[in-house]
Amino acid sequence: MTGRCPTCGKTYEIQAITDLPAFPFCSERCRLVDLGRWADGRYVIPGTEAPSTPSSGTGPNPDPDEDE
Repeated sequence: MTGRCPTCGKTYEIQAITDLPAFPFCSERCRLVDLGRWADGRYVIPGTEAPSTPSSGTGPNPDPDEDE
């Protein structure tokens, strides 16, 4: 199996996924760089922004029998 590291672009060839513990990254360093980018907010998933303040607790009741 051949692949390309999504962080640095290095190509690799392995026999099994277990041969590369940081799969799909070429190394633990590249895996951690990618994680850091998510944590810093450099990667985002498109969508509406969540409210910055918690709701007042008036949302739907998860247990409908509890209303009675």
